[in-house]
Amino acid sequence: MATSDLIAKVAGYVEGEMSNYDASHDFEHIKRVVGCAHMIHSEIVATQPNHPELDLDLITLSALLHDIGDRKYIKNGQDGTIMAYNLLLSLSAPAELAAKVQRIVNGVSYTNEIRNPSAVASLVAEIPELGVVQDADRLDAIGAVGIGRLFTYGGAKTERYMQSSMALIPLKLLKVEGAMKTQPGRRMAKARTEQLKVFQDWWNEDMKMGFRWEVPEGLGGSSRSSSDSDSSMEKVYL
Repeated sequence: MATSDLIAKVAGYVEGEMSNYDASHDFEHIKRVVGCAHMIHSEIVATQPNHPELDLDLITLSALLHDIGDRKYIKNGQDGTIMAYNLLLSLSAPAELAAKVQRIVNGVSYTNEIRNPSAVASLVAEIPELGVVQDADRLDAIGAVGIGRLFTYGGAKTERYMQSSMALIPLKLLKVEGAMKTQPGRRMAKARTEQLKVFQDWWNEDMKMGFRWEVPEGLGGSSRSSSDSDSSMEKVYL
C-alpha cells in the first residue's frame, strides 16, 4: 500500500474513533497536532541542515495516532500500548513501520516523561521524529487553544471547579515550555506560555470580585478548594 493511501485510511479511522472522545481530544485536536508537526518539520528542514533526517510520513502517522490508546479514553480490557501497532498491521503497513509508530505514540506523554525522563530522552535520540510529535502535541496544550481544552476536559471528564482547572496552569502548563525538543517548538512554546501568563493575570483580577462580598454564614459551601481535585487532574490531563 502506498504511504499516502495508508495515511488516508488511518485518518479515517482516527476521525471515527475520536468522535467518541470529548472535545478536548477530538479530531480537531489531531488536525492541529498534525499541522503543527508539519510546520516544525518544514522549519527544521529549511533552517537546520545538520539536523538528523526526519521521516515526514512517520511524523504524520504518529501524530494522527498519538491519542489512540490514551488511558483516559480506552475501555476496560484494552491494551493501549499496542493499539496503533495492531491498527497499522490490519491496514497492511510494514511491521517495522507499525512498531516505530507505536514506540512514538507510547513516548509522547508529558506525564510519562516527567516520571522517566532518561528513557524518553534516549527514545528521542533514537527516533528524532518523536520530538517533533511531542512538541506539536504539547503546543496544543498551551496558549489560547490550550486554555479552551483545559476547561473542556475539566467539564467533560471530572467533577472540577473552574479554579481547579486554573490551578493546573502553574502546576503543569507553565512548565511545558521547558520540555520542548525542537528549536521551532521552543520558539512557539515561549509565545504560547506568555499567553497563559496574561490569561492567568486576567483571571486573577476578575476573581477578586468574589472577595468584595461577605457571604452569609452557612452559604457558599460549593466553593471547594482548588487543591481538592488537582492531584488527580495533574496525572491525566496532558
